[in-house]
Amino acid sequence: MTQYKETVLKHALMLQAEEWAKGVSEIHCHSLSSMYYDQWPEDTDKGNVTDISYNDGTIVRTKNGQVIRVIGEPLSGQSLLDTWSRTNKEAAEILEAL
Repeated sequence: MTQYKETVLKHALMLQAEEWAKGVSEIHCHSLSSMYYDQWPEDTDKGNVTDISYNDGTIVRTKNGQVIRVIGEPLSGQSLLDTWSRTNKEAAEILEAL
């Protein structure tokens, strides 16, 4: 059974990272057309937008309560584990030991 310990542990960490990825990292309401990630300045021509940044790296843009676009690709696999472990010291130590 111990031969699978590393696989089981990594899977458990992945499940925790996937749950963390659903969390909101920031909410930004604005009417700026010059955000560093913004390729759609027309979104703010007629008012404010709300950008909700998630831990998985995506940004969901809404206007008047409607989602108008999702910016970025969600992190997955090793990239997700690496990003999550930078915010979770215990996970980083476990991953380093694997």
